[in-house]
Amino acid sequence: MPTPPASTLRQIPAGIWVLGLVSMLMDISSEMVHSLLPMFMVTTLGTSVLVVGLIEGLAESTALIVKVFSGALSDYLGKRKGLAVLGYAMGALSKPLFAMAPGIGMVVTARLIDRIGKGIRGAPRDALVADIAPAHLRGAAFGLRQSLDTVGAFLGPLIGVGLMLLWANDFRAVFWVAVAPGALAVALLWFGLREPATSRPAGATNPIRRDNLRRLSPAYWWVVGIGAAFTLARFSEAFLVLRAQQSGVAMALVPLVMVAMNLVYAASAYPFGKLSDRMSHTRLLVWGLLVLIAADLVLARAVGPLGVLLGLALWGIHMGMTQGLLATMVADTAPADLRGTAFGLFNLMGGIAMLLASVVAGALWDTWGPAATFQGGAVFCVLTLLALFWHAQQQT
Repeated sequence: MPTPPASTLRQIPAGIWVLGLVSMLMDISSEMVHSLLPMFMVTTLGTSVLVVGLIEGLAESTALIVKVFSGALSDYLGKRKGLAVLGYAMGALSKPLFAMAPGIGMVVTARLIDRIGKGIRGAPRDALVADIAPAHLRGAAFGLRQSLDTVGAFLGPLIGVGLMLLWANDFRAVFWVAVAPGALAVALLWFGLREPATSRPAGATNPIRRDNLRRLSPAYWWVVGIGAAFTLARFSEAFLVLRAQQSGVAMALVPLVMVAMNLVYAASAYPFGKLSDRMSHTRLLVWGLLVLIAADLVLARAVGPLGVLLGLALWGIHMGMTQGLLATMVADTAPADLRGTAFGLFNLMGGIAMLLASVVAGALWDTWGPAATFQGGAVFCVLTLLALFWHAQQQT
């Protein structure tokens, strides 16, 4: 990952680094499992690709939907760290269930526990970033946390590949090893982060009451809508894993394609986050969509591993351009005392979109093949681009 200017890094508070390192450790743990899980379900448990899409969509949408409640609760309490610790602990405790799973039922249970934990921690953690970071460094802070998170997302599959080669494709043994970094993440957050001094707001009421929701501006709701559209255009990463396997990559080496994608993502998230502090957000979103269209078209036409790697590199650039940016836009358009709720609602809409996108992607794959899945993603990208252009015209 390129080293950003030291002067900027010195200005970023220590709490952002702690949150980033915690995310990195948990992502190492999670990606050791998730990079192998689609193949484990299809080859060991005998599930169809449509079922994989349904499970992945349900799991990811569950995480995003839970965020609305944890975010609102963190606003009501005026405290966020405890909820974040609970969420990370659930993620760590789910890992042994994958290793012990005799069938698809326990895999679904473990996946849901893991994603509920992600949902509980997600909005309070993002609100903590916004609470801790100075306003003029908010894009850089979100980009740095996302970059560290994504370092874990490529180290996890890399470790998984090494262990699969060492242990002759023993999925369950790799899943057991994933327990350790998850436990370290919980310990670091508990002992390493000092939450900003706040108190429960006087006369605090339910943040998702109608009168509180009216305080969320039209600009915020536009961010919510465009974020959901981005999610429709980008389905579960399980399909990237299956595309790599289908293109002829050896099973033990399939996680390496996610290593490549997340390496690009990690390298680009901080620079683009910093750029978002100085550039039109809408323009950066447009460029992100154009890159995703290119990724979808390459993945649709790829006939071998090199084509898949090119498509995944473009996918990683898109993620680096847009994910921290959307989080920054939520923080910029929401009242400070409703940030947890704002992130939760943003992710609620994203959760619904993720479920729909993953089910549609799985159905397209089973009916017309892998190319149709990625061509469908490109169509959603074009529709989202049209929405951005329409909004830009309305603003002029």
